[in-house]
Amino acid sequence: MKNHIRRTSAFAALGVAAALSLTACAGDDSGKDTAGKGSVPPASSQPTDPAKASPSPSGGTADKGKTQTAKPSSVSTTSGSSGDSAPQGGQNVQPCKTQNLTVEAKNASPDASTGTIDITMTNRGTTTCSATGFAGIGITDQDNTTNPIERGKAEPRITDLKPGEAAIFNLSYEIDNSANSLTRPTGIQVTPPNQTSHVNVKWPAGAGNIKGFYTDVKVYPTHNK
Repeated sequence: MKNHIRRTSAFAALGVAAALSLTACAGDDSGKDTAGKGSVPPASSQPTDPAKASPSPSGGTADKGKTQTAKPSSVSTTSGSSGDSAPQGGQNVQPCKTQNLTVEAKNASPDASTGTIDITMTNRGTTTCSATGFAGIGITDQDNTTNPIERGKAEPRITDLKPGEAAIFNLSYEIDNSANSLTRPTGIQVTPPNQTSHVNVKWPAGAGNIKGFYTDVKVYPTHNK
């Protein structure tokens, strides 16, 4: 009888030990499964509404379904630029070429003491050109020397020439009525404004003698005839 009780107690002890062993194994398997799959956040922490997503770096809400196009900024225009005060004539007009001009000189002295020579340049080309500015002038003496003439104090004005139109400018000096003039002019060398080649014309008949030297003669800018 006593042996039966002992065997029963031994079996009970073995059963308790086996149960404890199984519980320990179950704990080890749970730890391995968690480490392999990683932790999953609670469902309540994940956003479910796309409209409540985090803002994009540009400051707007990210929207993968639409393409945003930047609107061009408006540009205001302001009148009164520096070009508004510039003369409107003469723009985009090429200078008159020497070969397209006919040049004539004539005496235009208003009286016996004031020497004036008018020089006319006529556009014989087929397009409008500009004769604006000062012509280069040299007066040829009977000794075949050419003497450059200085500019008078005057501002050039726009002088555009259509085909057939003419520009005029003049030489001015004081007439020597003593017959003792130091100059003996025979011709005038004319270089049109903004050109390098020249035209030679004769000193006009009837023009008075120059008082002083060629440096006392002045040339003035062109203007429309």
